[in-house]
Amino acid sequence: MKTKHIFAKVIAWFFAVLALCVTAGISVFFAAVRPVSDSKDAASVKIRVPSGMSVKEVALELKNSGVIRSDRLFYLAARFGIFDGGRPFALKSGVYSVNASMSMGEIYGLLQSGMQEYITVSVPEGLTVSKIAALLEREGVCKASDFIRECRSSQTAAKYNIPASSLEGFLFPDTYFLIPEMDAAAVVQKMTDTFFEKVSEIPSLKNKTPAQLFDTVILASIVEREYRIEDEAPVIAGVFANRLRYNIGLQSCATIEYIITEINGKPHPERITYDDLKIDSPYNTYKWAGLPPGPISNPGMVALKAAADPAETPYYYFVLSDPKTGRHIFTKNFDQHRAAENIEKWQAL
Repeated sequence: MKTKHIFAKVIAWFFAVLALCVTAGISVFFAAVRPVSDSKDAASVKIRVPSGMSVKEVALELKNSGVIRSDRLFYLAARFGIFDGGRPFALKSGVYSVNASMSMGEIYGLLQSGMQEYITVSVPEGLTVSKIAALLEREGVCKASDFIRECRSSQTAAKYNIPASSLEGFLFPDTYFLIPEMDAAAVVQKMTDTFFEKVSEIPSLKNKTPAQLFDTVILASIVEREYRIEDEAPVIAGVFANRLRYNIGLQSCATIEYIITEINGKPHPERITYDDLKIDSPYNTYKWAGLPPGPISNPGMVALKAAADPAETPYYYFVLSDPKTGRHIFTKNFDQHRAAENIEKWQAL
């Protein structure tokens, strides 16, 4: 009887200690998974999860960033699916914004959701490769030099059947959702893929050869830099088409600006001088007839549609008549053009 009594006491003590340990363990667990900070204004940190990063590495990164209390517990939770009913932890690569006011369970769920921190970048029509590169670097997406190098890769151009050594003209202006420190090649691919998706919506461009499409993009890049009112874009394209048909120089100031700023690397000029019109460059459409060797900007849909389907027009000249609205005067011959220029000069006084 005495032995049984002692055994019962031992069992009772065992379960009491076990219960105490379990209670303590649960308390420690819940304390460890609590947010590191109770402040709703806790600063956010960016956690970068490249492809191939292990859960252990992520857990240590979270701990070192001060957003979880225990990297070991996070790893064990992922290993045994503690926060997901035993389901395997599926870590997704990307860039995530987390802060110390989030619980371990919330962070655990975020890293599986793929809901990355995105940077919204709006690329306006008419920018050049170098200007887009500067914009992307300014927004924290990628280095300008990396973007430019990728855009000027002959291999990248060849992948898209572009008969040039640059993607100038083939980066579609749009609003993009990108991630911080994104691979420049991925950004270039996204913008170029978007270009070809948009071009496929223009019926007259569907059956163009790469060389024909390239010429259309060159023309569109000039139209983009010349028009300001949408309904004038096809007319401007029609003027250039007439000039090309009769081997008359396009005489576009936009090509001169391109030479000065993009080829010669000088600041944007306040005005184009007569000396500028004499610059010896194949992009100088005052000196040489025909299209320049490549696009001078990255055109949007309005300019692309206009270049693909220029208006049938009797005009060979145009001049800006209203700087505020961007309206032009279109004329059939040089005498009319000179008269229109005089009107423009008179209005500017």
